[in-house]
Amino acid sequence: MQDKLSKVLPRISKPARYTGGELYSCMKDPASVSVRVSFSYPDVYEVAMSNLGVRLLYHCLNEQPFTWCERVYTPWPDMEQAMREEGIPLFTLESRTPVKEMDFAAFSLGYEMCYTNMLTMLDLAGIPLLGKDRTEDDPIVIAGGTCAYHPEPVADFVDIFSVGEGEEALCELTEAYRVFRANGGKKREFLAEAAKIPGFYVPSLVTPLYDDDGVFCGYRTEAPQQLPVTKRILLDFDHAPWPEKPIVPFMDIIHDRVTVELFRGCTRGCRFCQAGIVYRPVREKKPETLVRQALENLNATGYDEVSLTSLSTGDYRELTELVRTLAAETKECHTTLSLPSLRIDAYAKDYMENLENERKAGLTLAPEAGSQRLRDVINKNVTEEDLMNSVRDAFENGWDKVKLYFMLGLPTETYEDIAGIADLAKKVAACHREVTKDLPGKRRHVAITVSTSVFVPKPDTPFQWCAQDSLESVRDKQRFLKDLFAHTGISYHYHDAYLSRVEALLTKGDRRMGAVVKRAWELGAKFDGWSDYFKYDIWMQAAQECGIDVDRIVNTPIMESAPLPWDHIDCGVSKAFLQRELHRSYEAKTTPDCRQGCLRCGIGTIGENAVGVICRQ
Repeated sequence: MQDKLSKVLPRISKPARYTGGELYSCMKDPASVSVRVSFSYPDVYEVAMSNLGVRLLYHCLNEQPFTWCERVYTPWPDMEQAMREEGIPLFTLESRTPVKEMDFAAFSLGYEMCYTNMLTMLDLAGIPLLGKDRTEDDPIVIAGGTCAYHPEPVADFVDIFSVGEGEEALCELTEAYRVFRANGGKKREFLAEAAKIPGFYVPSLVTPLYDDDGVFCGYRTEAPQQLPVTKRILLDFDHAPWPEKPIVPFMDIIHDRVTVELFRGCTRGCRFCQAGIVYRPVREKKPETLVRQALENLNATGYDEVSLTSLSTGDYRELTELVRTLAAETKECHTTLSLPSLRIDAYAKDYMENLENERKAGLTLAPEAGSQRLRDVINKNVTEEDLMNSVRDAFENGWDKVKLYFMLGLPTETYEDIAGIADLAKKVAACHREVTKDLPGKRRHVAITVSTSVFVPKPDTPFQWCAQDSLESVRDKQRFLKDLFAHTGISYHYHDAYLSRVEALLTKGDRRMGAVVKRAWELGAKFDGWSDYFKYDIWMQAAQECGIDVDRIVNTPIMESAPLPWDHIDCGVSKAFLQRELHRSYEAKTTPDCRQGCLRCGIGTIGENAVGVICRQ
C-alpha cells in the first residue's frame, strides 16, 4: 500500500488529509491489543477533525490498554477516484491498516446528509453495504451521534447503534467484545450480546411492521433486544474523560483551535431543537476544571485561541468568572477567546471586553423568527429588546459585523412574520448608526448579514408531528425577503430549500428509506452536505424508483396518535411532554427555562435501561 500511496498522494489535493502521523495521534503495537476500532465522522478530514465528540471517543477508547482506536475519514472525490484506480482500500490514518481488518468500523452520524459518505467508505473498505450480507471477515459496523435517535433510514447498513453519550458505553462494548472473543465467540454472534448492554440497538433483531396500505404501525423484536432502547448518559461530567494532548493536524481544519466543553444539555426548550431535547439533562463542569483543561491543551498544542462551547454557552452559570480568569491566565501568550452558541439574552457586556477575537469575527445572534408571536411559538424566549440591548452593547465595545440567523417555514409562519426579519435587521443597522454617529467615518461602517435556513421537523421535538413547507412556498418566501433587503446595504443569504427537503426525507423516514439512500449512492450521491456535490434530482429519482412518496413523508403532518418510526428509541423526554409543548406552540404560549422549576419532561428518571439518571436542575 505504501508504494501505491507514494504514487497517488503527490497528485491529489491536500495530501495531508491522508498521511496521518500528526502530533499526539495514538500509536500502539498491534500485537499488544485485542480490539481494533476504526472511528469516523463521515466527512472530509478538515470537517471531521473539528468534531469534538469524535475526539473525545478516540481518547476514551485508546485509554483502554487492549483497544486501539484509529481514525479514518471520507476521501475527497479526487482521492476516492485515485484509490479505486490504484486498488487502494480505505485505510486508517494511524497504521494504514485496511479498515476491513478492524474488529469495529464506527461512525459518528451527526447529520443526515453524511449517510452516502458512510456508504462510500464501506464500499472503499470492501465491506458489504448491507448488514445481512456481512460475514466473519467483516468488521462490526457501529453508528452513534444524534442520528442514532432516528436510526431506521440507515438501519440496513449498521449492525449496532449506540444511543446517547458514548464515553462509558463504547468502552463497555469493547470490553464485552474482548471477553466474548476470548471465549471463542464469533463476530456475528456478538450482536446478540451487544443488545444486552444498555444503550445499544441491534436493528437486525427488530422488524418494522406495516399495515395493508403500507403505513408503518410498529415493531416486532427478538430476544435479547428489548424496546425501547434508552439513551446512555454520562452523569459525572466534571470528571468526564478529557484528552490533555489533543491531536494537532498538519493542515488547517474548520475549527483549528482548542475547544473546551462547558456543559452538556440545554434547559431552554426551543421547540425546533433536537439537540436541546436529546442531550438533557444539563451537566456543567466547574470553572477550575475548564481553566485547567484549556491551559493543558494550549500548552500541549501551541494554539492561540480557545473556544468555549456548548449548546448555549451564555447559559453557563459562571461564564463571566470563567472568561475573566482565562483572559488573565492567557494574556501573556496573546490567546484569544471565542464564544459560539451565545443566546441573544445572554450576550453580556461583562465579558465583551475580553473577546478580541470575537470582535474581529463579528457578532453572531440567532433570533430565529422575525416577530415576537413566532418567537413565542417556537419558545425562543427572547424579545426584540433583548436583541437591541445585545447589539448596542456590542457596537459600544467595537463590533462592526453582525450576523443574524433565522428560519423560514416554521409552524404557523405568516408573511408578516417574514417581513419582521427585514424590519429587525434594519433596526440593528439604525442602532449602529445611533451608537457611532459621533465617531470617525471608519467606525460608522457596519456589515450586517441575514441568513435564513429552512425548518426541518426533527424527531424528539414538539414539532416532530409537523410538516415541512413545500418547495414552492419556501422559494416564494425567500424571494419575498430578498426583495425587502434590496438596496438596504444588508446582505441576505438563504439555505438551499432542495437540500432541506432531502434532509427532512431522511429525518422523518422509516426503514424503507434505506433503499433510497442506497439507490441515491449508486446514482452518484456523495458529500450531500456540500453544495458543489449535492444533486437533488438524484435523490428524487432514487425515491421514485423505490416507490417512496416524498410529499407524503415531508409535506404531510403526522397524526399525534400514529406510531413514529423512532418511538423505539427513548431519548428520555416523554411524548406527552412534547405533545403538550406542541399544543402550547399553537397558542403562542411560552414555557419557561426548566431551571426556574421542573416542567416534568420525563428526564428525571428515564427508565431501567438508562443505568440511572436523576435530573439535578
